[in-house]
Amino acid sequence: MVSLTGKSALVTGASSGIGAVVAEALAAAGARVGLVARREELLEKTLARCREHSPNSAMWVADLADLDGIASLAAAVEAEFGGVDVLVNNAAMPKRRRVQDMPPNENDDVMRLNYLSPVRLTLALLPGMIARGHGHVVAVGSVAARLGPPHEAAYGASKAALTAFWESMAVDLDGTGVRAHIVQPALVDTDLFSLPGNEPPLSDLSDALPPQEVAAAVLELIGNGRFERYVPDWFAEMASGKAADVEGFIAGVKEWTRDRLRAVDTGTS
Repeated sequence: MVSLTGKSALVTGASSGIGAVVAEALAAAGARVGLVARREELLEKTLARCREHSPNSAMWVADLADLDGIASLAAAVEAEFGGVDVLVNNAAMPKRRRVQDMPPNENDDVMRLNYLSPVRLTLALLPGMIARGHGHVVAVGSVAARLGPPHEAAYGASKAALTAFWESMAVDLDGTGVRAHIVQPALVDTDLFSLPGNEPPLSDLSDALPPQEVAAAVLELIGNGRFERYVPDWFAEMASGKAADVEGFIAGVKEWTRDRLRAVDTGTS
């Protein structure tokens, strides 16, 4: 198991779901963990669990969609912790809606929180990591970044943008001692599938994985230094298959979508 004793970590979207579980895993690994999210009451519960392992962990209530507030948030965390060794950008919002039904402002909201916000926070904390000569910058992406799921254009595009930025950053940071990592989860059992303002999911949620699988992947990447990890692993083969035959992949997804929509309409899903 990776030891993060003496290290500090910051996790966004830490009030529930993947973020809360990742924060607890980092604390259990010995890190002093900083938690960021909007929902104060839930964030306090995550903090209490983290403090069972790491008593000096702390929290900041913030809306990460407010891009103008990110620099001051980063400064506050660095002042409290004396620097951040591990940043896990997890905060995100879903958007399940067909492109032809998508109001432009909803697309903008998704891109602001899922892409622009983690990039802003990363750029704010990178100088300190580079100056210290070490660090890990982790993004929680999605298989949607590689596979273009139906009715999720805004969400998939935001995760694709995040992935592309992380790929370039991984190269740019060569020689600095700072490593970039991205975890690409498939279906994970969180409240993202029940939030208002979204279509019902087309996928079968009985296949959803526990968020602990994503936390384990984050710790694995920090430990082995690799760039990307799919959860579950076999989605890497699906992504490479799609890249080899995009036309065939899109045709297959169209057929799958028609079948799923029929199943939903007839109540046989």
